[in-house]
Amino acid sequence: MKWSEISIHTTNEAIEPISNILHEAGASGVVIEDPVELVKEREDRFGEIYQLNPKDYPEEGVIIKAYLPINSFLGETVDEIKEAINNLIIHNIDIGKNSVSLTEVHEEEWATAWKKYYHPVKISQRFTIVPTWEEYTPVNSDELIIELDPGMAFGTGTHPTTVMSIQALERTVKKGDTVIDVGTGSGVLSIAAAMLGANKVTALDLDEVAVQSARLNLKLNKVHESVEVLQNNLLEGIDTKADVVVANILAEVILRFTEDAANCVKQGGYFITAGIIKQKKDQVRDSIEAAGFEIEETLNMEDWVAFIAKRK
Repeated sequence: MKWSEISIHTTNEAIEPISNILHEAGASGVVIEDPVELVKEREDRFGEIYQLNPKDYPEEGVIIKAYLPINSFLGETVDEIKEAINNLIIHNIDIGKNSVSLTEVHEEEWATAWKKYYHPVKISQRFTIVPTWEEYTPVNSDELIIELDPGMAFGTGTHPTTVMSIQALERTVKKGDTVIDVGTGSGVLSIAAAMLGANKVTALDLDEVAVQSARLNLKLNKVHESVEVLQNNLLEGIDTKADVVVANILAEVILRFTEDAANCVKQGGYFITAGIIKQKKDQVRDSIEAAGFEIEETLNMEDWVAFIAKRK
């Protein structure tokens, strides 16, 4: 099968919404070429450091790549992607150069492109994300390994918003807890919650493809028996009382259900929110506090913010 690589030159702020647009257009995942990776200081305890080639990265901005099958609808799909990206301006999201290009690749090259960017990465005190094709030996006896395959997920699990979400879960989830994962995507946060000892995890996503991908990843990590995956719009109709609700989605979406989160979180329980670009943090914080939560901790990584909030 032949594939078309769509390449979008944009900004760091637009990574999450454009990645979502590409996913909705049928992409199974995205590659993010961010020049920040070339100069980022990494602590050894956060995993293996791999040599990066500056030629693979833009001099400024960010390049997001995805792979779409070449068929009779490709031109229409690309036009819809361009229109959706242009509409991000309405939400005050800087889309930068917004140059879009297409390159034809073969399936073998597509698979190689994924593996070039994806290696084991230790993202917290206990968790390491490992691609299914990599051999990895745990460094510590209490290390928790999450296996992911970008070919069937929506990312590698190493984006700052995902990393902070998992670090927040590590701080809040206790053995026997009930957890709700809103906008589960690949299911990586539900996997982490189950591995941390949560007794019941409910993973929610409106997209049917996300639901199927999450179920596959849950089985891959042998936690599917403790996680229920449902196709659902945010927290609509959910009456479960949870110890922890986690949502790694856009700030604009978080603002739509903070009241529903307050109704689902037990007193003394936690509401974890990520996917928040720094420019939106005050707005999200105000909404969370107005819903009856108290911000206990604010996590920062690159241009992203995550909140750990406790229900009063």
